[in-house]
Amino acid sequence: MDISVYRPGELSAADVTAWSALQSKAHVQGLPGLSNPFLAPEFALAVGRSRRGVRIAVVREAGEPVAFFPYERTLAGVGRAVGLGLSDCQGVVHRPGFAWDAQELLKACALAVWEYDHLVEGQPAFEATRTGCFASPVIDVDQGYETYLRELRLRSPKFTSRTLAKGRKLERDHPVVRYVHDERDPSVLETLKAWKSAQYRRTGRSDRFAKPWINHLVDRLFHTRSDTFTTRLSVLYAADRPVAAHFGLQSERVLTCWFPAYDPEFGKFSPGLLLHLRMIEAAAAEGIAYLDLGRGPKEYKDFLKTREITVSEGWVTRRHPVAVGHRARRAPVRALRNTVQNRPELFAPADKFLKTAGHLRSRLVRPGTKPGSGTGTRN
Repeated sequence: MDISVYRPGELSAADVTAWSALQSKAHVQGLPGLSNPFLAPEFALAVGRSRRGVRIAVVREAGEPVAFFPYERTLAGVGRAVGLGLSDCQGVVHRPGFAWDAQELLKACALAVWEYDHLVEGQPAFEATRTGCFASPVIDVDQGYETYLRELRLRSPKFTSRTLAKGRKLERDHPVVRYVHDERDPSVLETLKAWKSAQYRRTGRSDRFAKPWINHLVDRLFHTRSDTFTTRLSVLYAADRPVAAHFGLQSERVLTCWFPAYDPEFGKFSPGLLLHLRMIEAAAAEGIAYLDLGRGPKEYKDFLKTREITVSEGWVTRRHPVAVGHRARRAPVRALRNTVQNRPELFAPADKFLKTAGHLRSRLVRPGTKPGSGTGTRN
């Protein structure tokens, strides 16, 4: 294989165009998973401007690019998927029929190991290294919103009627309820970050927005737009007050559900669910094929989903002591997390403990603390 490795700023405009073209054609060439915006050049380049160590391997045949492999690398040669822990889709973006050798690719990238946790389907060179496969729910909207809503009523009649009733009650109590699918006011993004940080603390989870690089990445992506990639800040308002918001990435065919949150004062109305229904309707009107809800157990995902796709986690390794050491450190943590998440009898008490700890932690946070300050949070 003819493999060249670039820093994000070194990638040519022609290569970026070729990368985007592979994604645009993927769904008609039998590779629908490659249409995910987390595999877009815009995402990899934005991470590269917010975080050191991002590289992009370009594979060429007869001088033409046929595959793109974005990754992060440490000085020791430990590799990871771009945005590992944030990205819901990872892998090599390639033309149909292209086959690669995993060992050769890692050697060209100077990697002893490459770790992933959301490997897209259809990556045979990596699939032999999988340590687990997981369901990732999606919402198909290619038949239109009315079709989706009709099927949702059939699948989950009580959930649907209860959610729609809460929407009507919200409109009675707050007569001017409106939805903005593509809000461009950055102050609303800051509101969403604050809600999300509070949610992380309240539920005992690590606050992602306490990490400056994630703040910088989201801000950069908010202003990133191209013909094949954009971001969506979707907001549900009661009068002029935002009550729920979501920030996600969008390609030509896929809208990813990334950072949803709502104002707890409006919790009795289930504003997050109402927001998702509005998002589904707007995405269908735009011609989106499906919304990707992302891996992870959540009750609302089970209600809203129409089907599931499969993502994988694992390590691609070379014979190298760095690879052995990295896997030895990471494997027990990952195994414990998956065991707890996949067994209700373990997840319920663990979740309760985290929420109790989060409640105590939230009480220690000073009023006015901003996302990204690190006060009252842990990385």
